[in-house]
Amino acid sequence: MSSAAPKPPLVRRLPLAGVLRAGRPSDIWFKPALSVVVATGVPNLTLLALGRLDLAMYTMAGALCALYAHNLPYAARARALARVVLGMVASVAIALVTASFTSSAVVLVAVGALLAAAQKALCDAARIGPPGPVIFVFISSASLFAPQTLGQVPGHLALVVAAGAWAWLIGMAPGLLRPHGPERRATARALNAVAVYAQTRATGSGPGASADAGPDTGPGASSDNERARAAAATAVHDAWQSLLATGARSEPRRALERLVVRAEVALAAPADTDPGRLRAWARDLRGTNPVPHVDLAPAAGELLGVDAEPAAEKRPLVSRLGPLLPLALRTALGCALAGYVSLALGVGRPFWALVTAASLYQANITLTWSRGVQRVVGNLFGVLLFAAVAPLAHLGPAALVLCCLAFNFGAEALMSRNYWLGSVCVTPMALLITEFTGFEEPGVLMTDRVVDTFVGALAGFVAAIAVTNRRAGDRVEYVLDAVERAREHSARLVAAECPDSGALESARRQLAAALVELRGTADAAAGEWWQRSLPEERVMLAERAGHRTLAATVRRQGLHALEGARA
Repeated sequence: MSSAAPKPPLVRRLPLAGVLRAGRPSDIWFKPALSVVVATGVPNLTLLALGRLDLAMYTMAGALCALYAHNLPYAARARALARVVLGMVASVAIALVTASFTSSAVVLVAVGALLAAAQKALCDAARIGPPGPVIFVFISSASLFAPQTLGQVPGHLALVVAAGAWAWLIGMAPGLLRPHGPERRATARALNAVAVYAQTRATGSGPGASADAGPDTGPGASSDNERARAAAATAVHDAWQSLLATGARSEPRRALERLVVRAEVALAAPADTDPGRLRAWARDLRGTNPVPHVDLAPAAGELLGVDAEPAAEKRPLVSRLGPLLPLALRTALGCALAGYVSLALGVGRPFWALVTAASLYQANITLTWSRGVQRVVGNLFGVLLFAAVAPLAHLGPAALVLCCLAFNFGAEALMSRNYWLGSVCVTPMALLITEFTGFEEPGVLMTDRVVDTFVGALAGFVAAIAVTNRRAGDRVEYVLDAVERAREHSARLVAAECPDSGALESARRQLAAALVELRGTADAAAGEWWQRSLPEERVMLAERAGHRTLAATVRRQGLHALEGARA
């Protein structure tokens, strides 16, 4: 006799504990921090020397593109950065042309809200990564409220293009010294994540030594084990995606592929894995050390010759935008509401409220709430920091530029630890940027910023609650079906007498990609309000069955044999 599971509440509790806790910094935090300092510093110092610091907003529009794509291999990074620069130029062009035709704040807020929604949808669909759409929204919204004539637009856009080209060069420059750096980091993350999973299983936190083990030792142990397994599977998948995006299969790439294969084997057979050896390989990938050489079983060696395509499904842009429609609507409504409330309160810069609202929107309401708390706290501390720094920055234009560069570095150095810490530096930087055209009274700027912060955060969260995302539940069902189809296809190949090695490898990667997408989709849907109950038990069973099938596929390929030969 079984009892029905309790129906989850339509309105979930919003967390406060841990929202402001600082985490570990990103392993590459210094890359965007240094890149943005160089990318913005050279144009701004040039304008300072020419006495035209009033044009700095346009050079910063292009220079801030240097913040993007630092995790991508250089071949993919070149394409991604080019798209980012083109997107920035298009956004600024729309904003400047609009500003040249009208000075109506009502119209400008409406255009800014629509631009923010489009930028949110396109950035999420392209999976461009941090800092996401917020830089586009900040620049385009500020450009909308900059006095402009139509004749000035081409010259200002030329500055954006020139600074964007400089940012592209800055982003690509590290490839001259370390051409496989992003792939090495992705491989190291995979090795470390699998080592954590293997350690979790070794300490008795999981259901047993093999993927086919029996019941878990307890709900807490099962949860820890499954989180570690999901994180490891995601890291391995990301490593493969990074390697497959590289292009030419050079010897360093082949060596990295062998390490990722070893990570996959360890993921399939954690009880037979030495976590210390995986961590040692990950450490050896730092810097410019030679890639560690590992031996593979013959079957595994053959797989490195298979010309597999990236496992992520290549879907048309329109189909990728469909599930993002609720988030785009939230962004449009929240930004418009924030801008109009700010106008009604008589605040001089309503685009600050618009940007605050746009910065809130994450994958679900729960994460949006957390981002709102972080944004408000960070901005308030940032205003206090601006009050302390303003006398120094007002010593002259050179001091102003140097202070902005320092806050640029600080924002990127702290952002990966927690968003509110990064916002502490972003806020005074944004306030100082407004003074490139002339120093202003600090008290007025601080008051406007505080008011716009609360208005934007409140209006943005109200819009997030008002616009439901019932598609999140539908998306879970769709991805569940995809996982089950991929698992069944892999299982049929495993059961075949002589399966084609390429087909088996392709099926395994497709199943791994589907499992990664399922975990991300389920996590996003779990934080939404106003939707039907999610098939949580079906998700759990599908993940367990999928990972068992992945392990069986690895054994069928003969990859597990290499674990018998300890390096």
